[in-house]
Amino acid sequence: MEEKTYKCGSCGGTMEFDVAAQALKCPNCGTVIEIINDRNKIVEHPLDRYSSSRIRADEKTSHTMECKSCGARIEVEASCTATECPYCGTTYVLAEKQEEVVIPDGVVPFQIDQNQVGELFRNWIKKRWLAPGALRNLYQKGKLQGVYLPYWTFDAQTHCYYTAQGGRTRTETYRDKDGETHTRTHTDWYFTSGTVGCFFDDVLVRASHKLDGRLLERIEPFQTADAASYSPDYFSGYEAECCSRDLEDAHREARQEMERELYQMAERDVLCRFDSVRDVHIQPEYRNETYKQLILPVYATAYDYKGRQYTVLVNGQTGSIRGGYPKSPLKIALLAAAAVAAFILIYLLMWGDELQSSSALPGALPQVAAAQEADWMADAAEESREQWAPVASGMAYEWPDRRI
Repeated sequence: MEEKTYKCGSCGGTMEFDVAAQALKCPNCGTVIEIINDRNKIVEHPLDRYSSSRIRADEKTSHTMECKSCGARIEVEASCTATECPYCGTTYVLAEKQEEVVIPDGVVPFQIDQNQVGELFRNWIKKRWLAPGALRNLYQKGKLQGVYLPYWTFDAQTHCYYTAQGGRTRTETYRDKDGETHTRTHTDWYFTSGTVGCFFDDVLVRASHKLDGRLLERIEPFQTADAASYSPDYFSGYEAECCSRDLEDAHREARQEMERELYQMAERDVLCRFDSVRDVHIQPEYRNETYKQLILPVYATAYDYKGRQYTVLVNGQTGSIRGGYPKSPLKIALLAAAAVAAFILIYLLMWGDELQSSSALPGALPQVAAAQEADWMADAAEESREQWAPVASGMAYEWPDRRI
């Protein structure tokens, strides 16, 4: 992705993308330059044109930087020789092999600035009760980096035939050999089939494997309907990670996600007519499949605490924040002690009166316990005799019908 350095025409300062203005702004004199947003340029590509938007690495004006620690690759302006990795804190160096890049079709600009992210981080730590108190002062604004991450998006019109078994539950009443009345439930299963379908719009698939996928999913969703047409102006002051996942692989994952949704739609359709469902099989068909690549905003920071590294991610559009954090052994011990104390208190409130009355007579508590034990043993013996009496007398024992 092409990155440029924009000089202010008024004072010569370097202009950067300003979140509040959604435009280029000079931090020195406040000069603002609007970014042209032509949404007609956000094009959906047919899936038979896999290579239509690729360019050669020697045609770009940016550099690929590689982290020697975690292997992440980002695109930075050509004048940059080193920068800090937002994922692990290690310094990037110029990659030996320059990447081919995919020209994005659109970009979702940052809507949250770094000052807001700092406040989000502090509030997030405050809610982590088990985190050490010192962690609240660990946030460093300089280590927080805004990174544009590449995503593939897929659209498809689907039509899905399914087969399944639908169950209807009924209740039966029967009498056992002793004449006692019992009830039991029975499920009758019936073959059923039908069709479901929908239009899938902008199914997101990550185009990079460097970030923890589970952590990244927890800061989703992104509002892709707010995407702007691609312009390198949005990257001024930010970094952009390289696309490292090919389109075919991403397409397979998108179809798997669509199939999961179609499977659930088929289950819901069966449950409209039956009480339960099992053995669902789907046969999806896809039409008018298209794709595009979007660049989505994420703030990432990595911090060390007592020799262990933790990563925190913030959705640069919505402000959703997730991450790892250390747990204080002292606070865990206090929490465990509080739980034990609460259990003892509840126990005393429930049984305190009985314990007090029993302790009023010397030896009363052991006698009560012995009496209870004798009663339990007698009950167990009686149940055993009732259970095995038919077998001992040679009688045929008739088990209840358990057919389902």
